[in-house]
Formats: sequence, structure tokens, C-alpha cells
Amino acid sequence: MFGLFKSSKPKQVSIEGIDSPIDVLDKETILTAALRQGIRFPHSCRVGGCATCKCQLKEGKVKELTESAYILSEQELDQGYILACQAVPKSNISIKLDNLEAGGPKFTPQTCSGTVITQRRLTHDIVALDIALDQPMHYAAGQYALLSVPGGINEARSYSFASAALQQGVSSISFFIRQVPGGAMSSWAQGDVVDTQVQVEGPFGDFYLRESEQPILCVAGGSGLAPVKALLEDALRFKSPRPVVFLFGARTQQDLYCLNEIKSLQKEWAGDFMFVPVLSEEPDASDWQGARGLVTEWLPQYASPIAQAYMCGPPAMLDAAESCLQQLGIPADQIFSDKFLDKSNHQKTA
Repeated sequence: MFGLFKSSKPKQVSIEGIDSPIDVLDKETILTAALRQGIRFPHSCRVGGCATCKCQLKEGKVKELTESAYILSEQELDQGYILACQAVPKSNISIKLDNLEAGGPKFTPQTCSGTVITQRRLTHDIVALDIALDQPMHYAAGQYALLSVPGGINEARSYSFASAALQQGVSSISFFIRQVPGGAMSSWAQGDVVDTQVQVEGPFGDFYLRESEQPILCVAGGSGLAPVKALLEDALRFKSPRPVVFLFGARTQQDLYCLNEIKSLQKEWAGDFMFVPVLSEEPDASDWQGARGLVTEWLPQYASPIAQAYMCGPPAMLDAAESCLQQLGIPADQIFSDKFLDKSNHQKTA
């Protein structure tokens, strides 16, 4: 009778626009299988919190690991959309992607050991960690990596690279880590972690600067400054003349950071570069003469309908900003977001 039991054969996923189907192993998600086989599948958080990997199920059945109704619209659910990062095929399936990209960075993820060599406090709740790697890592500015602490925090968290990468790869990387209440990794990063051994796996993500002559609109909040800064530093190396407007949302003046780096970008940029910090909780009696309120309140003044938008920060801010930008005439396919999310919401760690 034991001969009746056999291992499950890989399921096949046909992706519209891709010549050959991909194999999905037992208990493997569509996204994991696609990335493993070199498919540039749009994604960001990989835990069902951002909907970047949404796709339309055309044929077959899947098992959904988490509830998708809170992230997908009723219309999308009616049309058969699923989250690739949370869908395990139960049969051979066929899917359609709305934004499958042929271009962009194609670096193969690698796993590196590293050592924290510098710890810098940027604000009261954000620290920068500089990590020396045991081998060069290749990534595109805007992408992210998975960070873990062997023997301490084995469940990896996602953090965006905070600086541009050289074409030949880098042996030292930086992350900006914001304190999240109850967050294991962010609490660890607040302590004395210099000389600690870590593991870094990457790169991942499809947040990168697209080739274009369009003006660049950047919107960031909190530690979302990291990938935006990396994007702009990378573009500076190639002397990009594209006009830039950079809106940065923070609570008070004490939450502003990397101002010298941004000032340097402004000074060296080949075209126009406008930086607009917006404070939402700055005391009325302070000496602040800049913009106040929410970032979204300033978009009508600074957003051009011909711009490409690159946004990183908390999901509520980005959702509101995306809606506003579309109302201002920027097409959805010209708005690129990287939501910094926390594990308590089943989302990407900030």
C-alpha cells in the first residue's frame, strides 16, 4: 500500500507574455517560483501587504495563504486577481500580469555574510547600519535585501539599500532602520550591534529609476528616504539632467535627517533640483519657516502631470499620494511605489 503514496509533481504556471511555463514546487508560491527561475515578476513586500505582485488567474486553482480581500479591491477580486506571493498552485494554472517588465535590473539574488562596522543615529527612532560583506553584492539603487542575525533573529526582515551601488558591486552596504513598537529587528538595531555578524540576501524588488527624460517627482516619509536617496545618488553618477522635485514628510524638525547629503545632491545635480521638507507636527511657535501639514496637501503645487513619481514610506501616505497624483493627471503606470510596512500588518518591515 505504501507504493500509493508519491511526492507531488511540480505544478506548471503559464504567464501571459512568457514563452515557456515555469515549474512550481510543492508548497511554493507563484512569486517565489518565478523569481527562482529568473522571471522579472513585479513585487515588493513578498508578504501580502502591497499588492505589487497581483495577477489575474485565468485558468486553474490556487490555495491562498492569507486573506487578500483587505488589499485587493472588490472589482479585482471579481475579476480573479490574486497575490502571487500568497498563492500556491493546486493545479496547473495560467495567469496574466498587468505590468510585466522586460527591462530593469536582472541581478541574481545572493546570500552574503556580513559584519556591522558602523552604527549611526539619524533621528530619535532611525539608525543607520553600515555592513561590511564577505563578498561584493550587486544591486540596483532602490532595491532591497533581507537582513537576519544568525542565532538571534533568524526570520529575515526587508530593508532598502540606502546608497547607490557601483556597477562592479559593493562590499559595504547601508540600511536605515526605524524603530517599530515590538519589532524584533528594529529593537535589536537600537542596541550596541557593532561587530555583530549578520546575513544579507538580495537584491529584490522592482523599485528603480526608469529610463526617461520626464521630470522626477520623489515623495518619501520616515526611513523611506533610503531608497529615494539611493536612486538620486545613482542618477547623479550618470549626470542626469532630469528636473527633480523631492517632497519629504516628517513630524518635526528633529525628524529631518540626511540634509547635508540632500544639499550636496542639489548642488551637484545637472538640472533643477527642489527639495521640500513638509512637517506635520511641528509646534506653531517654532522657528520653522518651511512647509507644514501633510505631503499630499503640497502635491497640487509641485506635481507635474508629465512627471514620473517615485514614492517610499508608510502605506497610508503612499495610498493617499497615489490617489492624489492620478487626480492631478499622472498615469498609474508612471507612479512607482515601495511601501515600508511592518510585520504586525503582515507587511514589509520598515
